[in-house]
Amino acid sequence: MFDVILFQPEIPPNTGNVIRLCANTGTRLHLIRPLGFDWSDRKLKRAGLDYHEWAHVLLHDSLDACLETVACRSRVFAFTTKGQTAHHQIRFVPGDALLFGPETSGLPSDVLATFTVEQTLRIPMQPAMRSLNLSNAVAVAVYEAWRQNEFILQPK
Repeated sequence: MFDVILFQPEIPPNTGNVIRLCANTGTRLHLIRPLGFDWSDRKLKRAGLDYHEWAHVLLHDSLDACLETVACRSRVFAFTTKGQTAHHQIRFVPGDALLFGPETSGLPSDVLATFTVEQTLRIPMQPAMRSLNLSNAVAVAVYEAWRQNEFILQPK
């Protein structure tokens, strides 16, 4: 099983899409407050459809609090357009955590500074493009990690 960490997500439909993705891939989802929306937001529920009951979602008050729960059992990779290593160049193993920043700004520099160069990953894009949509980036990363592990089904 992998962990996805969304640091201060801002857009309810993106988070709803990630909830659905995590439910379908057996991935745990961690949301770091403050959220840019109310947890009961109608748009969030709509995007996640009825997958909320199948997803394992945890809310944390800070990144440090979240990392305390995942770091003891996993490596953490921060996804950023500033990363030197492409996401497919890493050999992911079950238990790895994939960290993504807010939609409008990405991970703050002080958060990125806590990760080594080897822990900061980028998803290849055409030159001069800013970034992928958050839920698309999470999907690309999760499916690459899962593909590398031969799509082994995760226990519920």
